[in-house]
Amino acid sequence: MQPAILLAADPATATLDSGNTAWILASAALVLLMTPGLAFFYGGMVRAKNVLNMLMMNFICLAVVGVLWAFYGFSWSFGATRWGGLIGSSANFYGLGNPDVLGSLWGFGPIYKIGSTLPAGIATAGAGVPVLVFAMFQLMFAMITPALISGAIADRVKFWGWTLFVGIWVTVVYFPVANWVFGTGWILNKLRAEDFAGGTAVHINAGAAALALVFVLGKRVGWRRDPMKPHNVPFVLLGASLLWFGWFGFNAGSEGGADGVAGLAFTTTTVATCAATLGWLLVEQLRDGKPTTVGAASGAVAGLVAITPACAFVSPLGGMAIGFIAGILCALAVGLKYRFGFDDALDVVGVHLVGGLTGTILIGFFGFDHGALAGGVESKRGLFYGGGLKLLEVQVVAALSVLAYSFVVTFIIGTALKKLGVFRVSEEVEITGLDESEHAESAYSFSTVLSGGLSHLTGSTSEPSESKSSELSGKGV
Repeated sequence: MQPAILLAADPATATLDSGNTAWILASAALVLLMTPGLAFFYGGMVRAKNVLNMLMMNFICLAVVGVLWAFYGFSWSFGATRWGGLIGSSANFYGLGNPDVLGSLWGFGPIYKIGSTLPAGIATAGAGVPVLVFAMFQLMFAMITPALISGAIADRVKFWGWTLFVGIWVTVVYFPVANWVFGTGWILNKLRAEDFAGGTAVHINAGAAALALVFVLGKRVGWRRDPMKPHNVPFVLLGASLLWFGWFGFNAGSEGGADGVAGLAFTTTTVATCAATLGWLLVEQLRDGKPTTVGAASGAVAGLVAITPACAFVSPLGGMAIGFIAGILCALAVGLKYRFGFDDALDVVGVHLVGGLTGTILIGFFGFDHGALAGGVESKRGLFYGGGLKLLEVQVVAALSVLAYSFVVTFIIGTALKKLGVFRVSEEVEITGLDESEHAESAYSFSTVLSGGLSHLTGSTSEPSESKSSELSGKGV
């Protein structure tokens, strides 16, 4: 997401580009759609007694992060650098209501010039997009990142404890990391790592945080003993489809304008996701003997995750290679939780952490010169294109730095909340289900009419038990 290091353009010399502005507004709406899409993706994979809680854990991220972003999040993420590039802060960005913000345009420059020919903080004649439009586009990234974490700790977290965690986490983890990767911070402007749309700041960041929380909270009651199959597989595929649709705004919108680079990002996003789906299903066929619907949906998401940092730095063939590799690696990685004994409920670590690492690091191999798209300005080359090991080294440093910071700080936050008794639900509540205990609602009403209609399956005309309900829901009833 290269335009992030650029300061607001001088209103006296910048001019509004309505076409680019319309594209960024549409992209922002597409990215916003991804969080409800993620809610369906995760909601279908949990048991029937917890589906509303899962939907709410995602939905509350929109509310909490939106408020904090307006107050100080945008300033901390994209303001002038402070403390040697560790955080940003600009007074006119706080509150998003300063006249300088309302009337300024954001000067997007060609992505290939950044880090090679221009020093950090120099605005170029560019897309002519209002600062508030850019702020709203970036807000959608901030919203979905903590929502990604929720799948790892499904079925066992208090709703208000999770809400408190989201507010703390985006403040001390996401906003600083976003500044490092997208803004005026050290990963983009000193290390010069390449991350076009958030492989580090979003996916590695969320995946590392998810890993920390599963260690803090421990396993679910009955994990590896009781069946915990997805209760609504169509929800899973619907959610994955919405994510794929919204991801075009996520990746192609990160160019900051409607141009050839956005078209390249759109293309690689498409072909990488297709290849990743095939890679995941191939693993399932060889390992389990059957390709599954959940596997297809998960493979698509793995491909989307992996291509995110690389989408404008690789060719379409390179994008397909990254997607295919990620589909295979992520399909294999989801089994690590059983080998190492951590209860990552919905495979956030296997898909987002592993997928994010894969895409970020593989730029060091598949990155190539986009001079024709970039007006003749050379971009960084990876190992396979004669660039040597330099780019690979910086990509590894960026990925591991974000991973380590997110894991350590999240572990501290999670431990503190757990010790305060506000994070994990009781064993009794967990067995009963979080929908009833946390929200006083039920996603599905098993009436006497429905019970009678299911009598040939349940062997009884009475209301089906929770275990029977979950089993029947998993079969699409």
